[in-house]
Amino acid sequence: MTETQRPPLRATSPRRNRLGDIDVCYLTVMARAIKRHKQSPTPLFEQFQISEALLSTPDARISIPRFMRLGQAAAMQTGSPTLGLDMGAETRISDLGLAGLAAMSAPTLGDALSTLIRYTTLTSRNSRGHPSYVAGNQAVRAEFYSIRPYNDFNYFVVDSILAGWTQFLRELGGSSDLLREVLIEYPERGQQEPFETYFGCPVHFGASANALILSSRKLQAPTTTAQPALHRKLLDLCDAQRQRLESGWTLADHVKEQLAPRLRGEPPSLQQVAEAMGMASWTLRRRLAEQSVTFRELLDQTRSELALDYVRDTDLSFAEIAWLLGFSGPAAFHRAFRRWRAVNPGDFRRGSRSNMPH
Repeated sequence: MTETQRPPLRATSPRRNRLGDIDVCYLTVMARAIKRHKQSPTPLFEQFQISEALLSTPDARISIPRFMRLGQAAAMQTGSPTLGLDMGAETRISDLGLAGLAAMSAPTLGDALSTLIRYTTLTSRNSRGHPSYVAGNQAVRAEFYSIRPYNDFNYFVVDSILAGWTQFLRELGGSSDLLREVLIEYPERGQQEPFETYFGCPVHFGASANALILSSRKLQAPTTTAQPALHRKLLDLCDAQRQRLESGWTLADHVKEQLAPRLRGEPPSLQQVAEAMGMASWTLRRRLAEQSVTFRELLDQTRSELALDYVRDTDLSFAEIAWLLGFSGPAAFHRAFRRWRAVNPGDFRRGSRSNMPH
């Protein structure tokens, strides 16, 4: 089955890449960003086997590693270290899929942004985590999860998400004066001025998170496209699509989904995962036993599956991969990888490298 023909991913089916995947609508945004620099995206897309048929196929996705390699190549082609900001500026509501349409019809800017973030999984899935929307009395925090360690392959991802949310709010609110400040986790790379020009507020690099900080009062403003009845209908459609994507998931699948973003530095406990799933730890242990699987086995399976894709599909060092999988150090990771694959990770990486994107 080709990438353009494959059905929506299900946890009970083999995934092409455990690290995640992203809708091809984001590639059309990247193409427009490349054109902003008076260059054609066609040669680059052909190199990465991105065809017109793929771009026009509903629900088609590509793997997160492939998307990041493409973005890094686009930044090199255009000579733009702020390609992510260009992508944000080129983001249209129609690029955001059903979630974007539901958000567009929301009554207020805050409702619009929270809707967009709530249904992110309709267009992308990443083992690193999920974005969040936290509303306070004075300020709202729209946070994109950490994708450490940072390098030339993923700076643009953080930039494009935060810039895209900003563009979305400006389009719906008819105002550019919405942000209090922007937090970016990676260190400043000599682009402070263009970032503060784009966001129109202070931008703090080397922060503890990637986030937009917005005024609660300004987010109470009505959108220019509010339509309450349509909004409720579209929310129902978003819920139905999300349920369809997760149809067939077992309890073990949901546990793995919670484990993946919590592995950094050290493995999470059963209690931490149970709390995230809204149940007591003894309840989760009992329900897993009913499915003849243990929490420890699921932890090992999750690490093994992610390790395969990290080693094969990324250029991360083995020390970085060890940290991302919650091992105490590279030596512990090497021992586990040999147990899983009967080969050390260096030999596996060399043997599996190919010029073909996947």
